[in-house]
Amino acid sequence: MNAFKSNIYKYLGGTCQYLIPIFQRKYSWEWEQCERLWTDIVKLHNTHREGHFIGSIVRIDEDAPAGSTRAMIIDGQQRLTTLTLLLVALRDYAKENADCGVNPNKITDTLLLNQYETGNARYKLFLTQSDRDALIKKIEGIPVPEILKSRVLDNYDIFAGKIINLEISPADLYDAIGKLQIVDIVLDRQYDDPQAIFESLNSTGMNLKDSDLIRNHLLMGLDSGIQADIYNNIWRPTELLFDYEHQSELMDNFFRDYLTMKRGKIPKKNEVYKEFRSLPSEERVVNIQDLCTDIYRFARHYTDMYFLRSGDSGLKSLYGDMNAIRMEVAYPFLLKVHGDYDDGLITIDELREIVELCVSYVLRRAVCDIPTNSLNKTFATMKNNIKPDDYLNSVKASFILFDSYKEFPDDERFLDSFLTRDIYHMSRCGYILGRLENWNNKSVVVIDSLTIEHIIPQNPNLSTDWIAALGSNWRESHKKYLHTIGNLTLTAYNPEMSDSSFAEKLRMNGGFLQSALQLNKYVVMQTEWTETQVTERARQLGEIAKKVWPYPVLIEAELASYRPQNGSTPQYTLESYSYLNDFNRSLLDKLNTRILNLSPYVKREFKKVYIAYKADTNFVDVVIQSGRLRLVINMKFADVIDPKGICKDVTSVSKWGNGDVEVIFEHLDKLDDVMAIIEQSFRLQDVE
Repeated sequence: MNAFKSNIYKYLGGTCQYLIPIFQRKYSWEWEQCERLWTDIVKLHNTHREGHFIGSIVRIDEDAPAGSTRAMIIDGQQRLTTLTLLLVALRDYAKENADCGVNPNKITDTLLLNQYETGNARYKLFLTQSDRDALIKKIEGIPVPEILKSRVLDNYDIFAGKIINLEISPADLYDAIGKLQIVDIVLDRQYDDPQAIFESLNSTGMNLKDSDLIRNHLLMGLDSGIQADIYNNIWRPTELLFDYEHQSELMDNFFRDYLTMKRGKIPKKNEVYKEFRSLPSEERVVNIQDLCTDIYRFARHYTDMYFLRSGDSGLKSLYGDMNAIRMEVAYPFLLKVHGDYDDGLITIDELREIVELCVSYVLRRAVCDIPTNSLNKTFATMKNNIKPDDYLNSVKASFILFDSYKEFPDDERFLDSFLTRDIYHMSRCGYILGRLENWNNKSVVVIDSLTIEHIIPQNPNLSTDWIAALGSNWRESHKKYLHTIGNLTLTAYNPEMSDSSFAEKLRMNGGFLQSALQLNKYVVMQTEWTETQVTERARQLGEIAKKVWPYPVLIEAELASYRPQNGSTPQYTLESYSYLNDFNRSLLDKLNTRILNLSPYVKREFKKVYIAYKADTNFVDVVIQSGRLRLVINMKFADVIDPKGICKDVTSVSKWGNGDVEVIFEHLDKLDDVMAIIEQSFRLQDVE
């Protein structure tokens, strides 16, 4: 390795062509990084300093025809590309403003082009395929088609706008750019490891994404011919599956879910790349091409789900449901299922049914207000329950037999919550009403232009007509039924309806009598709107909801083989604890919600004499006692921070549970104090 001090004009002013290798990430600097560079340049001029260090650029010299020099950039392409864009923008301004003190031809001939070369060799900086065309068009002054999207174009526009504002004169800007200092690091192919250096030098600008590191890890060490073949035919098509604006973020999420699918374990967000490097040996992948092909296969399924792409109308509709209720937690499991569909293990009908059950599972749990933080772990491990020779039934059985925090609410529990809970303030309210409207509707209604309407108005100061309709206990009825499903519908005339009486809402222009929505079929048949109508409509919608979000069905003979066999480990439930009563149950409900909300990795297990909450290991165990809960915190008593003095040292005391700290929970107003102790134990767990 050799290092030389240089400046940007000296670096670009020679005859070398700088190539961005195909395994590098695409150009990704955003407004923030461009703004910082611009500010540094202006400050450099205003403070009359002789130079400003902007970092190192690492390259490996390549074999080239006689008289030419080529170098592959290992680190520094973001800075080099951004400075090139700034020079192009300054050059273009100088072309339009001949008296600005900058020679545009000098910039082009010495800093942008190798004027004695031909073809692609002309360009000082030659980007990867995804950005190459955009930069060449800007250098050559060729009009850019509107369909061409690239951060190259966005950042050129940023600099062009700043130059026009004349915060610094063009001549001073040109001089200041020339004072930017770099360290030119040239690697020795025989002794230096480009991949190790690439990973360690990411200290300036935007941090490398996991997808960048993974691409480099897979492609950097390959023979150039194989590298180009895999990149052009597999990796580049994979990248194109992802959306331009959020490509890196979405690809990072995909790789985390891909690893989860493969390993049945969720990698920590900061360890995705680290864990990916061990994947080829674990999966017994014989070559990189096979692995890249596998990545492409599952990336296609991932982006189909994310962007609602499918030639099957049923699947496409289900992908829309997934998107509407934000169920990305199910992606690892559904990637596995889609892969098995590719392999012929299930039919398209079975694939659709499994996706539908996953949607129902997530939606029903949300309606029943079951904590969602364990869902990602539940879906991560579900593949372990699949029996290839009884695929669909094994998935159904898993859902049916889920208990405790994994529960799939059955029809009874689902309807109990669906009919009575506040649906309006759920983030999925619009989705729920839309799906109820379009159930078995031959003419699908697009609800984007509709808003949610409360039939009984939200205004607490109800009109005399509404007070009369609701009766003497109208305040209680208003509070109880206002936001429930029986009182909600969709309309394009929400402002017009406002606080109008029911009779007015029926007959007004755009009112319910003119509505073609299925949601309003029962409404338009009524002459008044009271508790009776709200509850009856809720019941009717509840019957539809059971069909829209179905519960898995298996006859007992089909389910029997999946039940735990006699003689297996005893199965305990909340009802197994003899001291459970209404009071300590209410304490436990509040405590349970707070503990499960600590992290998606927290799970609850019912043991013989206590309830265990664990992530890596148990961090709190709850013993149900008459009139209170006894908590055993898995910490050394000497380590606990207890400003309220609620902890007791039980180091030498015989007890149920794990740990040396005891806390008694017997009043809800102490919940925050109790959680402050529990969180200390949780933070000792080996989870993110």
